[in-house]
Amino acid sequence: MRITIKHATAAALISVLAIVVGFQTRSQAAASPAAVDAAATFKAKCVACHSADGSGSTAAGKALKCRDLRSAEVQGQSDAQLLAIVTKGKGKMPAFGKTLGADTCKALVAYVRSLKK
Repeated sequence: MRITIKHATAAALISVLAIVVGFQTRSQAAASPAAVDAAATFKAKCVACHSADGSGSTAAGKALKCRDLRSAEVQGQSDAQLLAIVTKGKGKMPAFGKTLGADTCKALVAYVRSLKK
């Protein structure tokens, strides 16, 4: 009988542990801005004007005189300044704060930082 109790206890502990680990992993992924796929969002919302490399070399980017996101001028701005531009828009660039949400906008700023020359 001791073996049965030990096996039952071990099985119960494994089940509880699996539930806790699974819950923790899902909740961390949902809460983390890093979980937002900024590259996919950039491709969907920004590439038409800013191009895949951030240079602004697309036809629309040239027509709108988009800034090169890799440039020292853009990269020299603070995260707060870039976040304000993404969320509120600037000039001909539309605001994305309401449609994308705060976490996605923050992730886009981090992605823009990764485009640095």
